[in-house]
Amino acid sequence: MLKLENLEISFATNRGSLHAVKGVTLDIAAGESIGIVGESGSGKTVLSRASMGLLAPTATRTGTVTFDGKEISSLSRDEVRETWGTGMAMIFQDPMTALNPVRRVGSQIMEGLTVRLGMSKADARKRAIELLGRVRIPDPEQALKKFPGQLSGGMRQRVMIAIALACNPKLLFADEPTTALDVTVQAQILQLLSELRKELNMSMVLVTHDLGVVAGHTDKIAVMYAGEVVEYATTKDLFARMRMPYTEALMKSIPRLSTPSGSRLPVIEGRLPDPTKPEPGCLFASRCPYAQEKCRTQHPDLTTDSDGHQYRCFFPLGAAQ
Repeated sequence: MLKLENLEISFATNRGSLHAVKGVTLDIAAGESIGIVGESGSGKTVLSRASMGLLAPTATRTGTVTFDGKEISSLSRDEVRETWGTGMAMIFQDPMTALNPVRRVGSQIMEGLTVRLGMSKADARKRAIELLGRVRIPDPEQALKKFPGQLSGGMRQRVMIAIALACNPKLLFADEPTTALDVTVQAQILQLLSELRKELNMSMVLVTHDLGVVAGHTDKIAVMYAGEVVEYATTKDLFARMRMPYTEALMKSIPRLSTPSGSRLPVIEGRLPDPTKPEPGCLFASRCPYAQEKCRTQHPDLTTDSDGHQYRCFFPLGAAQ
């Protein structure tokens, strides 16, 4: 359904070229769900926007993006727009600001139906009510008439999902779909996305900083750090035997119910390297508790195990040193 080959994205800034995505290669099959995980600034959102052709004019892209047999990277802006809605769709970050605050909810859902599918206003309204019911918004007819500011964060996120699913896309990007939502609503939204994906036989890319979010809702996970994929495996395999120290650090930073109240949560010391200043060696070396001299001077390639588990590390977890 989607194939990324050696994708590189950089942006022109007043500090020089900012390298946001570096040599990413991924395949997403029809009906498959993949999680893209990493800290803020690791390149997750840029990767998903590049896949949809939503990059800013300051961006430079190399490599190829192929969607459903079409090489998106070679199409014009208007041709790429033809894939939006019916081919690819996105749930954007932050439901509090992603909706237009001065347009009613019904108008925002119906726009895609009339523009992309050519529906009449009456048919689009009927479809919008059906969509709001499908995403479990109470009293859909009344909800159509409301402005986003009259809805809770969880309800706004459900409206965002309804808009993204309106034209039955083949591939859905969900960019931090549980941001700013409480834990109970997060679980409901994730469960809803999983159910709709299976019901519509839709591929899904779930972008998040939280490994816990993708644990029960994806088939595979790609872990990103400083613009690179540093680990890639099936969800079951990654949790059973993660190989990358960065993945281990992300896992340890997840709060647990067993942790005593008032305990200091584990953090990943240090910060991401400056994307405008290429550095030698492994990009995680300065923050890695297992780093050795080789890690600071040589950049590791992506290694693939016999079972397809990929990792970018000279001294992977669980391997004989």
